[in-house]
Amino acid sequence: MKVHLIAIGGSAMHNMAIALYEKGIVVTGSDDEIFEPSKSRLGKRGLLPAEEGWYPEKISSDLDAVIVGMHARKDNPELIRAQELGLRIFSYPEYIYEQTKDKMRLVIGGSHGKTTTTAMILHVAKYCGVECDFLVGAQLEGFDCMVRFSETSRFAVIEGDEYLSSPTDLRPKFHLYHPDIALLTGIAWDHINVFPTFENYVQQFEIFLGKISHSGSLVYCELDPEVKRLGEAHGGSFKKIAYAVHPHTVRDGVTYLTTSQGEVPLIIFGAHNLQNLQGALEVCRLMGVSESDFYAAMQTFRGAARRLEPVKETADAVIYKDFAHSPSKLKATTSAFQAQFPGRRLVACMELHTFSSLNANFLGEYKDSMKAADKAYVYFNPHTIEHKKLPPITIQQVKEAFASDNVEVYTDSNLLMQELKTQSWRDANLLFMTSGNFDGVDFVQLADELIPSA
Repeated sequence: MKVHLIAIGGSAMHNMAIALYEKGIVVTGSDDEIFEPSKSRLGKRGLLPAEEGWYPEKISSDLDAVIVGMHARKDNPELIRAQELGLRIFSYPEYIYEQTKDKMRLVIGGSHGKTTTTAMILHVAKYCGVECDFLVGAQLEGFDCMVRFSETSRFAVIEGDEYLSSPTDLRPKFHLYHPDIALLTGIAWDHINVFPTFENYVQQFEIFLGKISHSGSLVYCELDPEVKRLGEAHGGSFKKIAYAVHPHTVRDGVTYLTTSQGEVPLIIFGAHNLQNLQGALEVCRLMGVSESDFYAAMQTFRGAARRLEPVKETADAVIYKDFAHSPSKLKATTSAFQAQFPGRRLVACMELHTFSSLNANFLGEYKDSMKAADKAYVYFNPHTIEHKKLPPITIQQVKEAFASDNVEVYTDSNLLMQELKTQSWRDANLLFMTSGNFDGVDFVQLADELIPSA
């Protein structure tokens, strides 16, 4: 079997290329720019295109499938050639379904927490020896690739992103997976460039629930009002299981699950993570995993890459970075830190980096989202706004949008880092939240400067 990937260098696409290659499929691909780590990972397996660019001559009638990534445009010459030849053309999520259509598909959806919840389920499955195909949106400890296809697994665990499928397929990705078991974590308006109103955004999740198989199950968070409303109101014949935050206690900076088998210590923390954990537990039960095995596995779960990830820890200070960027994620992460380390000062830094976060029409959604921090810094780069072709925003606009006295706004990341270096970090924690990197900050080096090791 031969498959060609247009835009093979993308984060998701290069992982799919590797998964197909490891399944024994002949894989080719093209892209006009390929960066690390995609470049090295493709090169290691002989999948890196010899030259960057688009080459219609690579598209031939003997291809069994052509997969189109989001980076490609409608007028891509390879895509046009594939259309002319009448080849089978798939978007990324369409091909995920194509590879998993004969398996029990577990799809994790929601505006936040879906990567972590998917990672929890996969961590437990691996610990228990339950073979799974999967798609997850972050690198996981103990997993070499973010995508896996096999001939032997019964389950396929899929992180269900609500963003668009491809330049030629404007359906949200998670509409194409047709879950047997669906989990819905929460709904908070995002992707304003695609879903211009909150109502339009919520509608996508309603459609998602309508894709669940008749004999399937919906696991949903009853603490989220929109999720609860959709879950309770939906007339599908599938089974419904509501969940909330797993019972727990926090002592000396460690979170312990309260279970019938006694206390279970965790590496992770935060009410949002304990909410994700409870959802993962409900899904794992449906997979046939026992509670005792689930709890044993979760003691070693460290989280997905870039999700509440420790940079450095000392006896009286910690520095973490998190992928959080939406209002709901900022609120959840800062609140988690205050609950885990109640006696320490919390300094939180976030970067406005996504299309939605830099949009003046969306800024108001950030009201009070960093109120839990003792001091909050918000950074944005005006050049990023220009690059995204958005109208400019001002420091004053951002400060008014966050609407709390603890917020200070910067447009120069170097000045912000210098400000952090003037502060004392004794009995204080520092949290970075961004989908970017504050214009190239080396977090490890900065951490060593701020809290030197003894």
